[in-house]
Amino acid sequence: MADAFTNRYEEFLDGSYDCVDRIVINAYLPGVGGGGGFRNWWRSLYGSDDKLDKEHLMRMAGRFSRRLRAWAQANDIRVIDCDRGEKKHLTAEEYLAEHKVGRGLFLVLVGRAPGPVWEVHKTREGKIGDIGRKEPWPYVNHYYFHIWDEDWGHVTIRMCGHPPFPAQIILNGHEYVACQARKNAGEPIEFIKEDNCFVHSSNPAGLQKVADTLRSDDATGLLKQICERWIYTTCLCFALDSEERERCGFRYEYSSFQMEYSRNLQFRSGGQMEQVFQSLIDRTRASLDLDKVKTIFGYQRRPWKKKFREGRYEAIVEKPEYGLTVVKVHYGKLTLKIYTKGECVLRIEAIIHNTKEWPHSRPLKSFPWVAERMRGMVDRFLEALHAIDACFIADDTLEQLPEPGLVGQTKVGGIDCNKLRIRTVMHAVVALSTAPQGFTASDLAAKVGALYGPSAKPYQPRQAAYDLKKLRGKKFVSKIGNSRRYQATPEGLKAMTALTVLRDKVLTPLLAASCHAKLSPEPENSVPLDQHYENVRCGMRGLFRALGIAA
Repeated sequence: MADAFTNRYEEFLDGSYDCVDRIVINAYLPGVGGGGGFRNWWRSLYGSDDKLDKEHLMRMAGRFSRRLRAWAQANDIRVIDCDRGEKKHLTAEEYLAEHKVGRGLFLVLVGRAPGPVWEVHKTREGKIGDIGRKEPWPYVNHYYFHIWDEDWGHVTIRMCGHPPFPAQIILNGHEYVACQARKNAGEPIEFIKEDNCFVHSSNPAGLQKVADTLRSDDATGLLKQICERWIYTTCLCFALDSEERERCGFRYEYSSFQMEYSRNLQFRSGGQMEQVFQSLIDRTRASLDLDKVKTIFGYQRRPWKKKFREGRYEAIVEKPEYGLTVVKVHYGKLTLKIYTKGECVLRIEAIIHNTKEWPHSRPLKSFPWVAERMRGMVDRFLEALHAIDACFIADDTLEQLPEPGLVGQTKVGGIDCNKLRIRTVMHAVVALSTAPQGFTASDLAAKVGALYGPSAKPYQPRQAAYDLKKLRGKKFVSKIGNSRRYQATPEGLKAMTALTVLRDKVLTPLLAASCHAKLSPEPENSVPLDQHYENVRCGMRGLFRALGIAA
């Protein structure tokens, strides 16, 4: 079921879909959380503690690097050493754009980042005293294996070069949906994908059905399958060969670490999307206080004092780059975002930065439950944003009026509503729209002459024919068959009436009243029209104050 926000703007949408987006899975060796567990693993690998020292731990990390670089050179796989702070996913995307890759490993990036490095302390007699991780974690080499998979597209596995070689598997839900849509059993689903977003699909329901597999009970098996497919044969093989893995019983376990869930609203018009988004920014960011935010994120109480000091609890508007505005709501390690994606897609995104935020969500088997809970966050967020009325969303009629139009293959001029002549012509067309047989250019000229008055310059039928051509170019007026008679279209009649009435009967009186101070008291027996104008003026003052406009 669609949420109320999506239903409200349904007439402006081509469609919408939900998708699990970025997925980060931790791969770890169970039983080595403490020094005793690490020592037991080392004994199973080498048979004793004789080589358990700093030198051999560093040698193992060096062997990982040498094996990897030698294999990459022999198999023509590029290894790139990245500078600190370099965005590695952008490097991989640029490489993919310039090279055609096949199934398997196609690029390795090496970067330095904090990593868990074990430290062995020995007594004066040479016996092992204490084993623990260095604190704080030192900067060590991490290896980013970029792999192309037939089911998941671009897969990244990040592995630390120090034992016991913890890793992270980074997946993208949109890539998975795209690959599965191309391989759809019944018929391939055609789609247009821009960046990390679907902007069009020949079968939206089929595409959503594929995306829903990442929220189903089968998601756990799919995730474990992709992890097992590559981590041993492509990554861990440089640290431990098959004989060493079998000897020590090395087997990864997997847990969820980070996750993103998005709802994507596909608007027909980019201008209408911007109106919706900018109105949401203006109307809702001030009302998102902590009490409302905690309800959106599914919490019953405010965070306790210590947690509040350590976490991040705020609603902010950021502009990370030109032309992009992002509204973010932070609640500890949870984030909600709303921003535009491409030209016509509005994305609402829920992010869990660390699954420790929710109890019992870390095991991989809880992945479907986490996805469902994040969908609830998105629903509640959209309910909170459900404040702006759809009638405030305008089409592009006003902006397109001055632009040239077409009558058949003939290019005609636009319409300038600031000119008295064209406003009078629209008044006349509205007045003649009730004629059952339509009207001619001569009828229009006569009606315009009557509206102008006898003192005005004569308005000729040829001028009326020229103005009618411009109105036809905007689809305000249409020709009746092959005759020389015309009629106003239903949409054109609404637009011309709104343009003339709003300007002459609403905007002009309001502007006159705002520019001239009242010199006399309000009459006691005012007519209803005066009362309506005064109500509109008072309402406009309140609107200006809410928008921050001094008037």
